[in-house]
Amino acid sequence: MAMTRKKRRIMLLAAGAVMISGATALAVVGFRESIVFFVPPTEMLAKNPSPTQRLRVGGMVVEGTVVRGEGKTINFTVTDYETEVDIAFTGVLPDLFREGQGIVAEGYWRDGRFVAEEVLAKHDEKYMPKNVADTLKKPAPGV
Repeated sequence: MAMTRKKRRIMLLAAGAVMISGATALAVVGFRESIVFFVPPTEMLAKNPSPTQRLRVGGMVVEGTVVRGEGKTINFTVTDYETEVDIAFTGVLPDLFREGQGIVAEGYWRDGRFVAEEVLAKHDEKYMPKNVADTLKKPAPGV
């Protein structure tokens, strides 16, 4: 039984629609898996992230908490003035990294501390999301 032109055209359109839908679905899934959202320490701990979930946590480096360990390991604490999170980072810190400065660390929450694979230093809040900058402008409790 031979296909008429109309049936052939409908089949081609249907096959094209299926291929476009499949490609779109793959792109959305791939994009969603590669996205990493920025969260302040309070929000991160409230979500109780799994050890395999990649995160970006940001806040201010607490004065007096930077401890350089063996080799290139550095431990420090970050706060959003509500909650503090201990961070361990192995590598070279950016030049702008200082106590009392804002940072964003990307990594994983494991064994009660944040293990960072990348640390970005911020020189002012114009690079922070507005809600985070507003949170960090609040006075520290007890001040």
